Amino acid sequence: MTESFHFSDPARGKALADAIAKLAPSDQLKIVHVCGTHEMAITRNGLRRFLPESVDLLEGPGCPVCVTPAREIDTAIAIAQTGAVLCTFGDMIRVPGSELSLDETRSEGCDIRTILSAADAVAIAQETDREVVFFAVGFETTTPMSAAILLDGPPANLTVLASHKLIPPALVALLDLPDNRIGAYLAPGHVSTIIGTRPYEEWLTNRKVPVVIGGFEPLDILYAIALILRQIRDGTPKIENGYPRAVDPDGNPAALDLIDRVFEVADANWRGIGTIPATGLRLREPFARFDATSRFDVELPEEQDEIPGCRCPDVLTARAVPSDCPLFSVRCTPTSPVGPCMVGSEGACSIWFRYGGERQL
Repeated sequence: MTESFHFSDPARGKALADAIAKLAPSDQLKIVHVCGTHEMAITRNGLRRFLPESVDLLEGPGCPVCVTPAREIDTAIAIAQTGAVLCTFGDMIRVPGSELSLDETRSEGCDIRTILSAADAVAIAQETDREVVFFAVGFETTTPMSAAILLDGPPANLTVLASHKLIPPALVALLDLPDNRIGAYLAPGHVSTIIGTRPYEEWLTNRKVPVVIGGFEPLDILYAIALILRQIRDGTPKIENGYPRAVDPDGNPAALDLIDRVFEVADANWRGIGTIPATGLRLREPFARFDATSRFDVELPEEQDEIPGCRCPDVLTARAVPSDCPLFSVRCTPTSPVGPCMVGSEGACSIWFRYGGERQL
C-alpha cells in the first residue's frame, strides 16, 4: 500500500490499520478531538482497538451543552421564572445549573419547551403575546440558524440568550492548560464544513501541533489518524484537510456571512475551563434589542460550577476519560446524571456508558 491512503484502495480498512501500526510513534502521543459525533463513532465502532498502545485518543470540549456554564443556565432559569416562554434544545433541559436544571424548573410550573430548530422558537413567538426566549447553544455549526432568524424580521416578543462558542481559539486555550500533553488534534468535520480550514491556520499554525480535519465514518477517522501519525513521523506539523469531500478551505461563505452580520466575537465562559478570550459570540449593536440579557433584569444565585466528586471538568479538558471518574456508571448514569457530560448526547460520559467505552487495549 502506498501512503496516499485513498479510500478507493482495496481492503482500505486493513490498509489503514496497517498504516497506523507502521506509523506508531515511539513516544506516547495524545490525540484530542472536540466532537461528540466523532466520539460516538470511535466508541461505538471500537476504533481505539485499532490504535497502537502509544496513542491515546480522547474527547475534549466537543459537547456544546456540556461546556455551557452553570451561570448561563441560571440566567435561562431566572428568565423562565419571570413568566417568559423559554425554548431550547433537548439536551440542554437536564444540564445542571448552580441549583436547578431547566427540567427541574419546568416541573415547578415554568413554561420551558424543547424545540428542534431556531425556527420553532419564532413560530412559538408568533402564536403568543408572551415574551419568548430562545436559549441558543452550539458551536459554529448551529450559529448560522440563530443568525438567520434575527435577519428575517423576528417577532418583537422574541429574544435570544446566546451561548454560541468558537472551536479554533478554544483549541489554543486547551494547549495552554497545565498537564495538557496534547500532541495533535483531530478537528471536527461538522464545524469545519462551516468555517473551512483557514481559522485553524490562523489560530494554530504557529503552535506547531498537527491538526487534521476528519469525517465521521470509521474509515474517515482512521484516515485522519493515519495523516496525523504521518505528520508526527515526518516532523511536519500542519493543518491538513482529511475530509475534502465535505470541507472546503473557505468553508461555507453564506453561513459565515450570516454569522458575521449578526454576531461579533467576545470572551466566553466554558464549563470546566473558565473564561477563554475570543471564543464566544454576542449580538452586534443593531440586534441588541433581541438580547435576552438586556430585556430581562434577573437575580442569579451564587455560581457553583463544581460538582463534588464529578470529573467532568477533567473530561471536558481531555485530562481524563469517563471511567476515571468515581461516579461514572455508579451514581452517574443517563437516567440519573450528576455531571453535564452524562447529560448531553454528545458528552463523552453518556457515549461511554451507552457504547461501552474504554481505553484502547
